[in-house]
Amino acid sequence: MTPPGAPPGPADGARRGPRLGAPPLRLLRAAALGAALFAAVAVVMAVRDGAPLAPERAALHWATAHRGEPLRSLATALTSTGTGVVPYLMALLAGLLAGRRAGGRIRAALAAVLVLAVCQALRYGLMELFARPRPPVADWAARATGHSFPSGHATTSALAAGLLAWGVLHHTRPGAGRGWCALLALWAVGVGLTRVYLGVHWAGDVLAGWLLAATLLALALLLDPLAVPPTDRPGSSPQGLDMIR
Repeated sequence: MTPPGAPPGPADGARRGPRLGAPPLRLLRAAALGAALFAAVAVVMAVRDGAPLAPERAALHWATAHRGEPLRSLATALTSTGTGVVPYLMALLAGLLAGRRAGGRIRAALAAVLVLAVCQALRYGLMELFARPRPPVADWAARATGHSFPSGHATTSALAAGLLAWGVLHHTRPGAGRGWCALLALWAVGVGLTRVYLGVHWAGDVLAGWLLAATLLALALLLDPLAVPPTDRPGSSPQGLDMIR
């Protein structure tokens, strides 16, 4: 409560977390920029019928020439975290961190998991649409299925990292979660790089996956007020922030 005579101030809940309520126009601009960059990469790939660029060939050549132990085993272990159950557990944790009471946590967790599932379905549709061949099987150091563009591991890990960062920033005070967000970003970048190192993706596939994830995350943030209403954020009162005086 505000002390007598003091001007009304924001509730503790309003001070928690970053300013996640970015103006919708700003989020739409960020999404448009990400989509434009993704489209540019896709056009370059499409006009070449999926043939790799010289930098992509060079990256694959470097990877095959430097694929010794223990880096190969570490890359295999890291790349396995970028798909399957781990990203969904991260999305679930994001919702549990973002919400406040049991009902709010369930709502936020379902929203985060749904966002991840829908984005994965969209990525799969794009993969089937472009149908870019993977690098030669002789260069693979891991199993892979499907087409190459955009990278599923790069897209999914970036989405999961972004969702968990959203949950962490909702749960912590301003500035307190930046270290965790940096670690999540490094993890997502690492997963993407392992796809090139293990020879199952071209570098452009990974870049496109990151751009696609950034675009979709910007659009997903538009749903933040629905997933975590102001009255359901950590530190807010059950009656709502506007009721605190």
